[in-house]
Amino acid sequence: MSLDGARERRVRTGGIELCVAELGDPAQPTVVLVHGYPDSKEVWSEVASRLAERFHVVLYDVRGHGRSTAPRPLRGGFTLEKLTDDFLAVVDAVSPDRPVHLVGHDWGSVQSWEFVTVARTEGRIASFTSMSGPSLDHFGHWIKQRVRRPTPRRVGQLLGQGAKSWYVYLLHTPALPELAWRGPLGRRWPEILRRVERVPPGDYPTPSLPTDAAHGAWLYRDNVRARLSRPRQDAYAHVPVQLITPLGDAFLSERLYDGLERWAPELVRRTLAAKHWIPRTRPDQVAAWITEFVHTNEDGVPVRDTVATGAYAERFGGRLVLVTGAGSGIGRATAFAFAEAGARVVAVDRDAEGAARTAEMSRLIGSPDAWAETVDVSDEHAMEKLAEKIHGEYGVVDVLVNNAGIGLSGSFFDTTPEDWRKVLDANLWGVIHGCRLFGGRMAERGQGGHIVNTASAAAYQPSKSLPAYSTSKAAVLMLSECLRAELAGQGIGVSAICPGFVNTNITSTAHFAGVDALEEKRRQKKAARLYGLRNYPPEKVADAILRAVVRNQAVVPVTPEARGARLLARFSPRALRAVARLDPPL
Repeated sequence: MSLDGARERRVRTGGIELCVAELGDPAQPTVVLVHGYPDSKEVWSEVASRLAERFHVVLYDVRGHGRSTAPRPLRGGFTLEKLTDDFLAVVDAVSPDRPVHLVGHDWGSVQSWEFVTVARTEGRIASFTSMSGPSLDHFGHWIKQRVRRPTPRRVGQLLGQGAKSWYVYLLHTPALPELAWRGPLGRRWPEILRRVERVPPGDYPTPSLPTDAAHGAWLYRDNVRARLSRPRQDAYAHVPVQLITPLGDAFLSERLYDGLERWAPELVRRTLAAKHWIPRTRPDQVAAWITEFVHTNEDGVPVRDTVATGAYAERFGGRLVLVTGAGSGIGRATAFAFAEAGARVVAVDRDAEGAARTAEMSRLIGSPDAWAETVDVSDEHAMEKLAEKIHGEYGVVDVLVNNAGIGLSGSFFDTTPEDWRKVLDANLWGVIHGCRLFGGRMAERGQGGHIVNTASAAAYQPSKSLPAYSTSKAAVLMLSECLRAELAGQGIGVSAICPGFVNTNITSTAHFAGVDALEEKRRQKKAARLYGLRNYPPEKVADAILRAVVRNQAVVPVTPEARGARLLARFSPRALRAVARLDPPL
């Protein structure tokens, strides 16, 4: 995606000209995107194109970058005060009568913190979304606090961030950064971004990169040492702030934002499993969070009344999560857990009424939107149609939970070929269809994601009464391990969840091979009663699923018996085989 279709204008301020690009309808709320170092406004092209569907989007090349002119002399030409002058000139030109929603990344965020904390911008900004760029004032106080009151943890945080800031020291050296950027570093930078940050190719970076980076070194020289040594005491944000923290940022520690609430009273935190350049690597998620935050503040509703604040809200708020088998049991509990974390939920089940109830409750619990879809996951063509609908109407799924499955008990020789087909179609092929159709689009998008496959402790715990069910779950476990290896390089995690005895309705609907209908009913009731006495709630499995996604865990035994069986399978398989010979208490 490029900015070729954008409307451009030149804005004069302080003896320089800024190149300003606009997308979308000027009658809609204005969102101003400020780029970082060593970027130009094109770093935002993917995000801007998505936001332009709903907003008036404005991007500009910071002075000395892209197609904006540079101050003369360069020294002293990039102070935060002059950058604030530039911002106000742009805002006055593109939105003279209405406050704008500000978004900054890297140094665009650093300077934007200045914009939202100085008195002369009050009334001109409606909200601020910050990514990978701290307030220098907060940073200065953060350092001073750790120096004045050192503890082992604080010293470790200080040293950790000091190591991550190695490039700042280099940028303060005379002439060396300019020589590097105009020489080999400038030529190799696009390749470095692709290899290290997995930034996809496109219209970024632009050919002006070497000059932009050489000029931008003065952003650091004109501001960093002066502000960190003498941070302002009144640097309070006068607008709501959304902080998006990439957890894999190589330049900024997550701990750097500790205590930020002091300086931003209306603060919403988000975290993303990504590296530094998220405007390029995660444009869908970034655009979704910006959209939600802008709409919240346009409607005049207090931020904390509309943004989920659960334990996982920072990670899953606004993300699209699809759960199969969501009509009851573990699937429903999982949908509710993601909804409580602020995710958008697609509840899929072959029971239309159950899926609809799950979607309705998800909206009440905290999901900004939830939909019910009816499908039999074993039906390949039905799943293909569902995938087309989901991708066309809701977007690419961020988290896929393949949970739908059926129970089957009975000896191998009592299990008919038709029984085998049914259990493998639902438990294995349903997972294969989900991974192929939704995981495939996730991989094509190239913005990461996570796949969760519900297996079972039966995947590694043999039983003479569960040959078909155990085989299907063992296949799901191995499929998950193989897929995890294949997708690791694309930022997509895969987790296999292995519960033991969980109190759900799978026992009351399980088929018992080799017995008549009356005996099957009796065994279903007894199994349900035994699981009820065990009373391990599906909500605990749901919490394990969210935790597995956050931690990117490979195999997750959930219940105590599942964890015990996993240990036996690894260290004492003979004991596990002995247990497999026992008759179930039915």
